Amino acid sequence: MVDDAATLLNAARARLAAADAPRERLGEIVRPRVLAGLRAPKIVPRGDAWRLGVLLVGESAVYAAGNVVRAGDPGRRGFASDAARARAEVAAAATRGGFSDGETVHLDWKALDLVALGRGERTGPLALVDGTPSIRWSPAAGHVPLAGYLEERIALLLQPPQGA
Repeated sequence: MVDDAATLLNAARARLAAADAPRERLGEIVRPRVLAGLRAPKIVPRGDAWRLGVLLVGESAVYAAGNVVRAGDPGRRGFASDAARARAEVAAAATRGGFSDGETVHLDWKALDLVALGRGERTGPLALVDGTPSIRWSPAAGHVPLAGYLEERIALLLQPPQGA
């Protein structure tokens, strides 16, 4: 019998919760509305989830992972590129939003529709392939069965390789 995605993800949640696996926080960029535009944007907390590769598994929802930043104050320093300056500004926005320095914050995550997946529709990296819930872990990769993917990712989260 092929398990559906919701059943597989609920079993993953239970296993992660029982193991007290570490969670990472979700954030959202908020741009304050002020007349002069003097207030800088900040990233505010929007929950937490277990990161399983390209999936973020929350208590009641599953998300496709987006961008990741580590909160921190960039201080005053020169930047080698505009991209480095932009990353430092995003890290500072996380700190302004209340995240601790060095804390991992997930941005641009997208909620996945498991009901649509059950109807055979693709949702983020998830799809039904020959009736089997599957995941595409990279844009260049093919789909692999979700059950095996979750098993591997949970094992890596609970027992990371030495030096990771």
